[in-house]
Amino acid sequence: MQTPVWSDVDIAQHQIPIIDTPFVSVGGGMGSLAMIDTLRIAGIPAESLTVLSDLGVPSQTYEYLANNSQIPREERLRSDSSSTIDCIWGWPGYALREAIAKRDPKPAIQVFAEPILTEYFTPQAGQVYESVRREAQRIGWERMLRRGVVRTVRRRREGGYFVIHTPSGETGTTQGRIAYRCHHVHVAVGYPGVRMLPDLQAYLTKHNDYARVVNAYQPHLHVYEEALKRPCTIVIRGAGIVASRILQRLIDDRDLGNANTRIVHLFRSYPDGPQGESLTFRRPARRGWAYQAFNYPKAAWGGQLRVQLEQLEGEERSKLIDDMGGTNTAPRADWKEQLDRGNAEGFYQQLVGTLSSIQPSGNGIETTIQQPSGAVATLEADFIIDATGLEAGIEEHRVLRDLVDYGGAQKNPKGRLDVERDFLVRGTESGTGRMYASGSITLGGYYAGVDSFLGLHYAALRIADSLAENGFGSKIGPVRSATQWWKWARNIPI
Repeated sequence: MQTPVWSDVDIAQHQIPIIDTPFVSVGGGMGSLAMIDTLRIAGIPAESLTVLSDLGVPSQTYEYLANNSQIPREERLRSDSSSTIDCIWGWPGYALREAIAKRDPKPAIQVFAEPILTEYFTPQAGQVYESVRREAQRIGWERMLRRGVVRTVRRRREGGYFVIHTPSGETGTTQGRIAYRCHHVHVAVGYPGVRMLPDLQAYLTKHNDYARVVNAYQPHLHVYEEALKRPCTIVIRGAGIVASRILQRLIDDRDLGNANTRIVHLFRSYPDGPQGESLTFRRPARRGWAYQAFNYPKAAWGGQLRVQLEQLEGEERSKLIDDMGGTNTAPRADWKEQLDRGNAEGFYQQLVGTLSSIQPSGNGIETTIQQPSGAVATLEADFIIDATGLEAGIEEHRVLRDLVDYGGAQKNPKGRLDVERDFLVRGTESGTGRMYASGSITLGGYYAGVDSFLGLHYAALRIADSLAENGFGSKIGPVRSATQWWKWARNIPI
């Protein structure tokens, strides 16, 4: 395990069975789906592609995180109509599909009026999940999927890579390891895990109280169930899209379930006016929230900002990504009305500061808040919900940490995998074999919107073109694109 390059003899001496396959995608989530879908459309047969994952369907992790952060199937995600994860052409978009399915022209009309006369259209979560299942079945996902856990990826002395995989049995027990000997590897493992702020993590480590201090991305339905039974004080931390959805759920329960919940929202910083040093990226902010329809301006996905980012290196590139993004949430009118009403009626309170002390107190938690003015506030709470984001450090993921330690991979200024413009992981080449990565683990590279449906498709197209230039498959030309779209539209298997 401390050797960066392995040979066929090394594997044989350890009596690990070897399976040959030209291409392996590690992850099995939305990133793998976008990659495999593109290669299948480009004409690569299913027999040449292998997906290694512990997931049953590509949307499984996404749906799990969305449900925990209170975005059930009937609620809407933060993607536009054309960011169709199941369709590389982006048409028909989610709005037109919804209009047809519901026999209601309003979703389609909304797209033509956005964002001036209406808010941006965003798809329902359930619609996205069903479309993913449909496309996975169409491209033969089950034929390519091998269930289990990837242990490591190593360069092969003879060129290419070994991917060590522990398959899962039907009962979930693990069997012996298998080495997939491949020429190219694609890594799309998503976020390494959830992140808890250090002060909350210290409290959990000391008191093992995972019932009252919870992460928004982990199961915490008991918080809402308890708040429906009795008056509760709930502290929220975070000012992004997940925090806004948590607040909406709590206020919905007050409106529809007669909950008597007091909400205390703790901000580390409190924007209350136009945000951004440059006029180019100036966005409105009000009462602690910075508003932007999507994670980045639309030009970051396919316009002049994408071109500009590709021309920058290192810290300059990282700074531009920060200027375009930052913590923000979508400006949805119904949600802003809830907060205004909560502030007026007193059940929604905002505080600015940091938690200097968290201690158990009876059936709740006693928190001490250090405010910027120097004042100290003490608050008795029943629950604390941390909605500050997902863990981004690649050291938290076994495969990614191993790639940095022994696979030749490097980190970019944001601490993620350093990739080329075609998403090749720098330093990992093995003979004519190539390793690529996509998704959140590449943030800080030459493309900003990597953690989005459209970003996953963009990465997949760039990788597919790069593979074609290296002799694996062919680029998707206009004729093939048109014929493949026709097959997609008619749901013809490929």
